Amino acid sequence: TTAPSSDSDSSPTVESVEDNPDGGCHIYRNGYYGSSIDVVEGILEVNIIQMTSIQMTENQAENSLVDFVVTCQGSLPTDVCTVVSDPTCQVSKSMVCDPVVITDECLLTIRRAFEEPGTYCINITLGDDTSQALASALISVNGGE
Repeated sequence: TTAPSSDSDSSPTVESVEDNPDGGCHIYRNGYYGSSIDVVEGILEVNIIQMTSIQMTENQAENSLVDFVVTCQGSLPTDVCTVVSDPTCQVSKSMVCDPVVITDECLLTIRRAFEEPGTYCINITLGDDTSQALASALISVNGGE
């Protein structure tokens, strides 16, 4: 069937229906379609600029705490995920995700606990609704090899 389109363009819109052996039908539509694209900056880069072991008392010695100071470029993140893996970065040992509120400059401190001494691969991912960026580091905790 052919019918005039409802927009200001005088081109007709054509619909054709074709029988399908499976009992259904196919509808083909020709015409003009409109859409819009929003370009967002996203999180462009993440850097771990400092790693600091937190001194603990003997009563708290069962877990070692490390503070990671992280910066980023681009849009401000809304969440941070930390994956702790073996030194080859192949076997994941733990993953922690937290929401973050950053209002001005992308500079945040992330504190993570390690149950035993050793060498670990750390992946820190900052994300927002439209993007993610990752930084990795190898860290030795309490004299790990």
